[in-house]
Amino acid sequence: QVQLVESGGGSVQPGGALRLSCTTSGDIFSIYDMGWYRQDLGEEHELVASVTKGGTTKYDDSVVGRFTITRDNAKITTDLKMDSLKPEDTAVYYCHAKTITKTRTGWTSSDYWGQGTQVTVVS
Repeated sequence: QVQLVESGGGSVQPGGALRLSCTTSGDIFSIYDMGWYRQDLGEEHELVASVTKGGTTKYDDSVVGRFTITRDNAKITTDLKMDSLKPEDTAVYYCHAKTITKTRTGWTSSDYWGQGTQVTVVS
């Protein structure tokens, strides 16, 4: 089992910046991939950015050049630096982790999410 806790959300004007952090606990060394999803009211979850255990990153096209995801493999944490924020970035941001664990019959992967942190971009 893995527990994820996000922090760093808040309200900011367009063009501003925020830094989100995700801390982990539990069987953290089973975590391979981490990332950030977001969901605004009435909309579906959207993958914002992800990072593998080896440090390979991916970004949604809408945040390329503005957001940066980092990962600390010693502490098993991930941060999302958000610059040049736009009103359309407003959403609840969720930390995500994918684990790979050994079972009696082989290997299995599981997905975990934090409780979310609100990001609001408004004039």
